[in-house]
Amino acid sequence: MNARTGISLKIASALCATLMLACVKGLQGAIPTGEVIFFRSFVALLPLLLWLKSRGGVLESLKTRNLGGHIIRGFSGTGGMYFNYMALVYISLADATAISYAAPLFTVIMAALLLKEDVRLSRWLAVGVGFSGIIIMLSASLTADGALLSAQGAAAGAGLGALFALVAALCSATSSVQIRFLNGHEQPGAIVFYFSLMTTAIGLFTLVFGWVMPTPFQWLLLIGCGFFGGMAQILITLSLRYTDASLLAPFDYTTLVWSMVIGYLFLNSLPGPATLIGAAIVALAGLYTVWSDKRQRRAQLMRSS
Repeated sequence: MNARTGISLKIASALCATLMLACVKGLQGAIPTGEVIFFRSFVALLPLLLWLKSRGGVLESLKTRNLGGHIIRGFSGTGGMYFNYMALVYISLADATAISYAAPLFTVIMAALLLKEDVRLSRWLAVGVGFSGIIIMLSASLTADGALLSAQGAAAGAGLGALFALVAALCSATSSVQIRFLNGHEQPGAIVFYFSLMTTAIGLFTLVFGWVMPTPFQWLLLIGCGFFGGMAQILITLSLRYTDASLLAPFDYTTLVWSMVIGYLFLNSLPGPATLIGAAIVALAGLYTVWSDKRQRRAQLMRSS
């Protein structure tokens, strides 16, 4: 195993995921969300199939024994995409990225409830601290003078965007729990392929509600969204070949760094103090969980040796 290679691939996947969202943000809500989801998923199939072919037999990689599980993952993942893209219409790339850090917190809760995983006290404490960070981030968008903001104006729009981002995190957590289940039965290539295929089909269905013809620049953003989204999935999968998921987990938070850089350079936006403070609290809670898990495993190995 080569930890440095795994970490480099993980950071590259975080950059690609952020570039994908930057492309969506660049569309500024001018393209229907279902249409964006279609192009994000359809274009992503090309690099995915090329990658699977480079690994050997494509058909062999796509065999599945749990089509129902892929369908559940597809719908939950599509929900995550939809609400995340809707959030980007109202809030900055960095704000949406920071609120998405709620997804691992929801995953811990759902893993305990649905997968019956044994969640230690340290994890529950980390979840509690992490949610305090989420509340700080949401407070800047949802409240003013202790009351819910008016449904008028930009402030209400920011609140709506924050709520969309939080729902997206919940959908993503559902998808993550389903991936955990599928990982014990399916090949990684199949998990990624059927997800992209389902989201493509769901996005195509929205054609009946009306699509718009993109401008040349919007075509570029739609293709970039799909390409970077597909590359992010491939790079994440490759990173797990070189080192443990627990070592890679802290590098999920590099997406906030990338979103701030891209937001400043290309979108003329930076996150506010509440977002930075809240994101730092969530990140520290996540890092503590990773450290606690590694310490626990080390203690178990010492007892068994």
